[in-house]
Amino acid sequence: MARGPFYLFSLVLGTLGSLCVLFTIYWVQHWRGGFGWDGSSRMFNWHPVLMVAGMVVLYGAASLVYRLPQAWLGPKLPWKLLHAALHLAAFVLTVLGLVAVFDFHRHSHIAHLYSLHSWLGITAVALFACQWFLGFTIFLLPWASLWLRSLLKPLHVFFGATILALSMASVVSGINEKLFFSLKNVTAPYSSLPPEARFANATGMLVLLFGVCVLYVLLASSWKRPEPGLLSDRQPLLQEGE
Repeated sequence: MARGPFYLFSLVLGTLGSLCVLFTIYWVQHWRGGFGWDGSSRMFNWHPVLMVAGMVVLYGAASLVYRLPQAWLGPKLPWKLLHAALHLAAFVLTVLGLVAVFDFHRHSHIAHLYSLHSWLGITAVALFACQWFLGFTIFLLPWASLWLRSLLKPLHVFFGATILALSMASVVSGINEKLFFSLKNVTAPYSSLPPEARFANATGMLVLLFGVCVLYVLLASSWKRPEPGLLSDRQPLLQEGE
């Protein structure tokens, strides 16, 4: 593994992820009235921030734990715990983001889960919950046999990437939907690309760029953790920690 390019790419990813969250915060703070927790539109503003931070940025970071060169040596258990803990933190942020939007809809008498954006989002969250629970019970708890883990590992990786892709689609469609609703009856409509529209569109592109980079690292074979049999004989704990 070429560590230099990996660490450089990790720095790029960290910068992109931070920009995704900061851009989302600036958008809702500057153009949408800031934050609150009172059932108003300011409560809704927590929704995009928490979903970008949880379902995209922190989720993406958690997915890349096993790509760290340090994770290649020694037992896997500490890295499994970190992987699970980061995903759990991402899920907590996601739940708070859902509470914000559902409470806003309830106070504003808006129907729940009627748009394509909401269908994509709730599908991603449901798969995320199942993925975390099955990952915890199969890969972290010691009861599952090696053959069962080997059987389910490709599915675990596939659905992990699928959840991130669904999250990206949900975030981008949510930004688009919010702009359509907010810039519908104003002097500078969405179609005229006012500053808010350009900034929010750029935020969506940042989210897509971050997600695509995460998927690339996940799929790049040179950055995958080798299977135990491919490692040197001085790493027996990897097999014991499986």
